[in-house]
Amino acid sequence: MHRLTSCTLALLLTTAAPAALAASSTDLSVTGSITPSSCIPSLSNEGVVDHGKLTVKDLDLNLPTRLQTGEMQLLVQCEGETLFTLTTVDNRAGSSAINPVFHGLGMVNDDQKLGSVSFGLFEPIADAVAVQTIMSRDGGASWGASSYLGHAALTAFAAPSDPRTPIAIQDLSARLRAFTIIAPADSLTLLDEVPIDGQVTLQLKYM
Repeated sequence: MHRLTSCTLALLLTTAAPAALAASSTDLSVTGSITPSSCIPSLSNEGVVDHGKLTVKDLDLNLPTRLQTGEMQLLVQCEGETLFTLTTVDNRAGSSAINPVFHGLGMVNDDQKLGSVSFGLFEPIADAVAVQTIMSRDGGASWGASSYLGHAALTAFAAPSDPRTPIAIQDLSARLRAFTIIAPADSLTLLDEVPIDGQVTLQLKYM
């Protein structure tokens, strides 16, 4: 389309120039942008996983303690079929106690990492058809099947028969699960009430 437009403009300009005169030249630019269909992500329960109140006795002294898995529904609604990826921003960056590809839960006494939370997307349905969650760790150059959702990769969706190729989607629903782990109690100073303070921003990026 751009090539046809450029040729048409060149032809019109040449036709309009007097044939007998020497020509000067100047550049002509045609600019603008085409935006993708807009997409709106949303989470049930206002995106909150609430583990309630725990006591030190609920925590393992020497090993990480896994809390009950949190679950919410993720919806993405687009104006039309759109290629997009999902990723996250860890608003408690640097405080993940278990694994740096997970998300942090804040600090205790400014120097002790409370724990980690990781996320996964399961049972995705795209435009009324079951699809596969896929992940890329190299910015979208290659893809493979994975439920991972986080800041260390891009997440997209594919047909189950071809998990290496993201597909365009208009309406998506999936189960988003949060796996929260608290660091061993003997590594934490828990003399006062300590908030579980994980905060993550879910980002949708157009491809």
